[in-house]
Amino acid sequence: MMDIIYTEKHCLRNAKTELHGGKLVAPFEAPFRAQWILKAVTEVRHGPVIEPKAYGMETALKVHDAGYLAFLETAWDRWAATGMEGEAIPVIYPVRGMQQHRVPRDIEGTLGYYAQGAETSLTDGTFEAALASMECALTGAESVLNNGAPVFALCRPPGHHASFDQFGGYCFINNAAVAAQRFLDKGATKVAVLDVDFHHGNGTQNIFYRRGDVFVASLHGDPMDAFPHFLGFADEHGEGEGEGANANYPLPPGTQYAEWARALDSALGAIGKFGAEALVVSLGVDTFEKDPISFFKLKTDDFKRYGEVIGRLRLPTLFLMEGGYGVEEIGINVANVLSGFEAA
Repeated sequence: MMDIIYTEKHCLRNAKTELHGGKLVAPFEAPFRAQWILKAVTEVRHGPVIEPKAYGMETALKVHDAGYLAFLETAWDRWAATGMEGEAIPVIYPVRGMQQHRVPRDIEGTLGYYAQGAETSLTDGTFEAALASMECALTGAESVLNNGAPVFALCRPPGHHASFDQFGGYCFINNAAVAAQRFLDKGATKVAVLDVDFHHGNGTQNIFYRRGDVFVASLHGDPMDAFPHFLGFADEHGEGEGEGANANYPLPPGTQYAEWARALDSALGAIGKFGAEALVVSLGVDTFEKDPISFFKLKTDDFKRYGEVIGRLRLPTLFLMEGGYGVEEIGINVANVLSGFEAA
């Protein structure tokens, strides 16, 4: 049975507000997500649940800006010290036409400098939860390295939208990037990240776009129609040493499994050609037909089918939890991916 890495510390991230549709609403990314997933995975699979080990920031500092990580650690205290009553929501950004290279002293300016958008608030406990989520990813990576068996790290908050120096899309530390870096630090020369979340893994692409040691493949809703909108197009192949090490598969509204599976086959073929020695799967199940913030039409049985397809790569594999929202089926969909992988 596949080990499951999980900690209740994810509950420290329990935001009350999200800007959606012009209103402040209860966030789609909330503690119940991890609880639903853990319940389904342990009921269906009966695998052991393991607490993550404590890690420092050494690996994170290889994929994130030091100033950005320091900001995450102190942002809530700085915000609270101003006396503002609500959660910290960025409202001003260094957008096109504005100077972008000086970090303001004022917390509102600092918040906007490090933010991708207004949809993700910062709250008390956010950094601690993000740190624990990263520790789940690192514990999982170490287990794969030591034992060779696949591992599922139930990371929350997710990570794939967090870029080198920006948070957004509910993500603060990029767990997939940290895990891939850990594989490299422990002797791998080439690692692949396969992102099957509905939303493009813009942060992961940003971190590795000019590197040739990590291949990033992402299947996602066309950014012309879906968040994060400004990255994730098919003509983005990497730059410099990373030329050819990035592959995007943007897909249209209403995509069903047959079309999605063809893109997966292409991505897996590219990963095989790259010569990856380990695989990190950014596992988002918001491709599900009932997900409230996506437009793909995958059904519950499809998740088992594609888990088996990924398993045929026969690579040391770490699954990291990303998205999947609003419906309890996210739990069984995750369990199906893992069961399908092991059945390959």
